[in-house]
Amino acid sequence: MHSNLASAAFKYQQQQQPHQHMEHNLIHVQNSNSSGALTGVHQHAFSAVGNPGNTFNAQQHTGNGAPAQPAPVHWQEQLQLCQQTRSNGSPHHHARSPAHRPGQSVSGAKTKREEEEEKKRAKGNFPRQDWLALDFSGQGLRAVSNALFGYTFLDKLYINHNKLTKLPSAIGRLKLLTHLDASSNNLVDLPIELGMLTNLRQLLLFDNQITNIPPELGTLYQLEMMGIEGNPIADPLKQIMMKQGTRALITYLRENCPAVPPTARDWVVLNDGDKPSGKEEDRFTVLCYNILCDKYATQTMYGYTASWALNWDYRKDLILQELQSHNADIVCLQEVATDNFEEVFSPALAYHEYKGVFWPKSRAKIMSDSEKKNVDGCATFFKTTKYTLIDKQVIDFSSSAIAREDMKKTADIYNRVMPKDNIAVVTFLENKLTGYRVIIANVHITWDPAFKDVKLVQTAMLMEELGKISEKFARTHPPTRTPAGETPPPTVKYAEGIQIPLIICGDFNSTPDSGVYELLARGQVHSEHDDLAGRTYGNFTKDGMSHPFSLKSSYANIGELSFTNYTPGFSGVIDYVWYSTNSLQVSGLLGEVDDRYMERVAGFPNVHFPSDHIALLAEFQVKPQKVKPAKPPPPDFGNSNNNNNSRDRK
Repeated sequence: MHSNLASAAFKYQQQQQPHQHMEHNLIHVQNSNSSGALTGVHQHAFSAVGNPGNTFNAQQHTGNGAPAQPAPVHWQEQLQLCQQTRSNGSPHHHARSPAHRPGQSVSGAKTKREEEEEKKRAKGNFPRQDWLALDFSGQGLRAVSNALFGYTFLDKLYINHNKLTKLPSAIGRLKLLTHLDASSNNLVDLPIELGMLTNLRQLLLFDNQITNIPPELGTLYQLEMMGIEGNPIADPLKQIMMKQGTRALITYLRENCPAVPPTARDWVVLNDGDKPSGKEEDRFTVLCYNILCDKYATQTMYGYTASWALNWDYRKDLILQELQSHNADIVCLQEVATDNFEEVFSPALAYHEYKGVFWPKSRAKIMSDSEKKNVDGCATFFKTTKYTLIDKQVIDFSSSAIAREDMKKTADIYNRVMPKDNIAVVTFLENKLTGYRVIIANVHITWDPAFKDVKLVQTAMLMEELGKISEKFARTHPPTRTPAGETPPPTVKYAEGIQIPLIICGDFNSTPDSGVYELLARGQVHSEHDDLAGRTYGNFTKDGMSHPFSLKSSYANIGELSFTNYTPGFSGVIDYVWYSTNSLQVSGLLGEVDDRYMERVAGFPNVHFPSDHIALLAEFQVKPQKVKPAKPPPPDFGNSNNNNNSRDRK
């Protein structure tokens, strides 16, 4: 897939071509040796910018001494901040200066931004900290230990006025940093891992020996000030900064960042040397992929991504290349816009012998034809050379909830479940060669982390509906339609719904520690589960939730992946391919994304990955049905009357 990537990236590149005064708690490092060991710490408050009254009026002059136009405001701010930084060279300046101000609060009042950042941090997996910043300024350090970068909770780091010649690549681990000051050192270049620090607002590099800014820093889309004065920065970067400012420089870097592809994801073989029993024809592959709907892929949401890499024409080509390269028997896509299903995926995949089934989210039912084209939904494609479509259905969670008698009078249903228009698409397929049948459920559960209860209720309704659907499919065996002259396959009959092979895949927006995962994997969830948070959902919160299927996440066979969704704000597993263990066996899985590549990637989508999700691919083998042996006939001892007569004669 990557063979055409460089040229495609080049083509699209050619086509698209005030700091605040804040108070924080800070660790004052009393002593530090050359290895970076920390001793004798004290807490202080500090000002992030210094004395706001110290202004600097920069003007340019013509050759005859007459004043010309003043420098742009952003460059005046750059020079003013540079002057302030040069005067802040005393040891631990940022930690000490507030302590000497009369009436200064030690803790300081929090700004609105700081409160927002604190809330954001609280959502992450970070322990509570009473200090969030470190000041190593003015210590004469020649190196810093990698142990420093284990403090991943830091939001401010001061290493200015030292003798550092390089920044370790491990600095990329400090993903919560909003302020980094490395001014007045001996830095010659910058590690590309700085591009991982997407929360940075200020990056001060004044008075070093830096000649170039790595294009990987283009991901710093929230950066407000990059301090470069006092460095021999080469053109055109210096000119862009002087004339247009930090934002323009970051945009330039982002739009011109080179494309270095990762190594291909490994194919993990399970049961190696012990092939699953059953026919080779009964082996099939399923691909699950949230492709990121075009209308959601905005620069506001994904500011770390080059605009040309967010362009739908570029992304759809990458998506189609990936689908075609995997050549799965069954493809389940989420976030497919109605018009893209009709105009892009259906025609393109038809050339590769696929046929699709699609339903948009339920809001489309009340929209005009022109409006519903932009509504996304779930699309399931299958190889027409291998499968026949027996039946198809949609599960509308909002309608299913209100249809339940036990939920009609609950406020939580009306206020929390009904407004969510998520759906699942269910297809019933038959193998043309062997006659086995399989149920494929393709689902997209609501995304909002504040609605864990709704995620769990939607999943419970999904399983309840699948129970009904599978029983219906088991009871009815419609004749297989085959072209004239072809012999229909042998029909495999199922005594009950749970015997039919079942695949449930999609974007569940739920991690492995969630109630959703527990319900699917264990088959039940208690009525007082934490994710329900005291809500009222009829019998679900009265008796608990359960389902009759024996399910397992396909990737649980090797341990869930490191992530299936990757952005600067979240990285985790939320997509799954579930299967019924009584009828199916996993024989292969598409593995992890290249670890070395991920160390330098701030988030998806990017030039190589067209969605914020990655594709999941699993290979399954249908297990032979276990046929119950017929009961043996009763023993035949002959005619009892004759036997009695015989004894009588004796």
